[in-house]
Amino acid sequence: MDRRTLLALAVGAPLMPAAGSVAPGTPSRRDQAFSFVFMGDCHIRPELDAARACAMCFEQVSASDCDFVIQGGDHIEDALETGRGRATMLMDLYQRTERAHLRKKVYHVLGNHDCLGVFPKSGIDPTAADYGKQFYIERFGPRYYAFDHKGVHFVVLDTVGLTTDRSYEGRVDAEQLAWLRADLAAQPKDRRIIAVAHIPILSALQCYEPASWLDTPHNWTYAVNGREILRLFQGHDVLAVLQAHSHSYERIELNGISFITTGAVAGADWRGSFLGTPEGYTEISVTGRTVQSRYRTYGFTSVDPHNVPI
Repeated sequence: MDRRTLLALAVGAPLMPAAGSVAPGTPSRRDQAFSFVFMGDCHIRPELDAARACAMCFEQVSASDCDFVIQGGDHIEDALETGRGRATMLMDLYQRTERAHLRKKVYHVLGNHDCLGVFPKSGIDPTAADYGKQFYIERFGPRYYAFDHKGVHFVVLDTVGLTTDRSYEGRVDAEQLAWLRADLAAQPKDRRIIAVAHIPILSALQCYEPASWLDTPHNWTYAVNGREILRLFQGHDVLAVLQAHSHSYERIELNGISFITTGAVAGADWRGSFLGTPEGYTEISVTGRTVQSRYRTYGFTSVDPHNVPI
């Protein structure tokens, strides 16, 4: 399978068990417990019943008691190598579906498939006004930003680094690193922080990803300058980093930080499961300094199943 299209693949167990907490702790009186949904990789399209499936997922989330939703990127399949006409149609379809079925506050994250015309196959000139990330920005706003919710500071990052040879890699650019350093420095030392990214900052996927995924011009699996980001986190109360992109539900604990990667709403590109992870999304609950995650499916069955085994 083509690595470029595999970024939309997914898997299938009906419900994954809850993961452990980031760190033990007792919430202070001013801390209010809350939950939210972290979803990613919708890869919406008219084919394979994908639009109906996204509506099913959004309706299930809307019926939950979560406070808000973070959409972790790759809203559509695909803007990287398709023409402007199809990319625009797909983005219209996504936004129409979200407005009709996702009745929660939604925070959006830039995904690689949301960047217009990056691959030469698209036929789009890099000088076009809506080229690359601008296509996303015009729909959803800034590619990186921060917001606060019930005493937790959320930092949303852009980990899609567009390269001069019209490809991409996992990277946080220098401008963003400077912004992140200043944003973290402005927070009180006891402010709880959760970071969000599309391409993971830390992942074990490279240990078990399909061999075909390794045949890429750049590192498409994780941020190549992740160590720089981890160093910026030092000295701050970073509880978790939420990630998407790999279509596999995964949780890694490092130095007191939980790196939680959600599976894909699209599963294995709407053809079943990917490396053991079904179509779904992740529920996150925060109580004091404890972060718990639970992966949920939403009842979709592929019309053309081709599960990708580990």
